[in-house]
Amino acid sequence: MLLVVAVGLDVACGPLRSKTPQRTGQDLVVLLPEADGTVGRATVSNPSGNVELGTVRASTRVTAGQAPMPVTELSDAEVQQLFGPALAAQPPASSHFILYFRFDSEELTDESRALLSQVLQVLKNHPAPRVNVIGHTDTTGSPASNVELGLRRANAVRTLLIQTGLDAASVDTASHGEATLLVTTADEVFEPRNRRVEITVR
Repeated sequence: MLLVVAVGLDVACGPLRSKTPQRTGQDLVVLLPEADGTVGRATVSNPSGNVELGTVRASTRVTAGQAPMPVTELSDAEVQQLFGPALAAQPPASSHFILYFRFDSEELTDESRALLSQVLQVLKNHPAPRVNVIGHTDTTGSPASNVELGLRRANAVRTLLIQTGLDAASVDTASHGEATLLVTTADEVFEPRNRRVEITVR
């Protein structure tokens, strides 16, 4: 996660100030971990030079016409002082689930039916969830019939979610049929892992 604040300027969420020296017109760029704790990398560059950010809370300051300053590490307290309200206002991270189906059917496998409780728990943690449900099939049958089967699977899951109290308007369904295989196979191959619905909760 990359956060940028214009240092020395009033911030919309309040007059937050860093304890470190500031200069008007300077941008502060900070690298923070993702929701799962992983830390990526970022290159901060302009025509005058560049620096690499690759550790937690690595930061640089950038002023127009000057190369980015050497990388320094902010403390947790400084990150909270500068970005606390913005971090607190973030929506929950999106979640992804895969549910599997019996052959040529809209019936979930027993294992996937048991996984539904995890999906419902995640939905409870989202104040206004948006849910995408995409149906898939293996390569048995025609492409056209598989698009229809994928949509029936997606709608079956949508119905289960709505029956638990989820607002119908918050669930979108679609079908990829056999076009997006989880496991690549030739045509007319029975592959249980391709008979699935993918759910994304945002």
